[in-house]
Amino acid sequence: MPQRTGLVSTSIAALLITIGVASAGTLDRIGQEKSIRIAYREDAPPFSYKDKIGEPSGFMVDLCRAVAKHLADQRSLASLNVVYVPVTGADRFEAITQQKADLLCEPTSATLSRREQVDFSVPTFLDGASLMVRTDGPKNLRDLAGGKIGVLAGTTTEESLRNSLKDAGIAGDIVAAKTHGEGLAMLDEGKVSAYFADRSILLFLIKESKAPEKLRLADDYLSVEPYALALPRGDSDFRLAVDRALSHIYRSGEIGTIFQRTFGGKAEPSQILRTLYVISSLPD
Repeated sequence: MPQRTGLVSTSIAALLITIGVASAGTLDRIGQEKSIRIAYREDAPPFSYKDKIGEPSGFMVDLCRAVAKHLADQRSLASLNVVYVPVTGADRFEAITQQKADLLCEPTSATLSRREQVDFSVPTFLDGASLMVRTDGPKNLRDLAGGKIGVLAGTTTEESLRNSLKDAGIAGDIVAAKTHGEGLAMLDEGKVSAYFADRSILLFLIKESKAPEKLRLADDYLSVEPYALALPRGDSDFRLAVDRALSHIYRSGEIGTIFQRTFGGKAEPSQILRTLYVISSLPD
């Protein structure tokens, strides 16, 4: 009997040591290996994707690179090597929970149910469905009464547009596009008065327009998706370090440079996004 008790005690001790190493070691491991593992999607532009030469790109990828530089400063390291871990929409959270990556850098909406698996940084972006319109055309959804509105066919976005028009009591003619490129062309050519999609996609599309200076985003947010960086659950020291890095990036204005790198030199964050960065940047 005493031998069995000793065996159980030894097993429990070994388990506790394993748990302790796993949960408390992110910053220590980063410091020892001088590297940080960033999980990214190859198919989620403009936030996270593989560019034409096969390199990880996008707003969230660039933001995580900036976070890595700030973490290196916090740990008094000359630099941090960034190791990229490709993930998909299906296995992205497993990369964090199974300790394959330290940060999930893609368009991840922070939700309460997801907090059961991972922790989240302070907010990094606010996305949601909106309208792209011509500068000389309608300014918002209500101005589009009786007009033609383009949207990607067969998507939840199309359903959201129909519901938004119905809820607002607006009669509009919905024109389905096979691709976002086709929708942009319809707006460029004046075949529709507006194109409906997530704001981030619309910002990305404006760069591809034949006359980007003639297009703008409407002020309407018809849905809201708060994005944040996912990281290991329960590792408060690492989360604090990431939040400190993001806060410095927001307060210094570095976030504006990252935004313009993704969405174009003349693109500017919306007022609601600027407000998000102001209230999300925590003081030291």
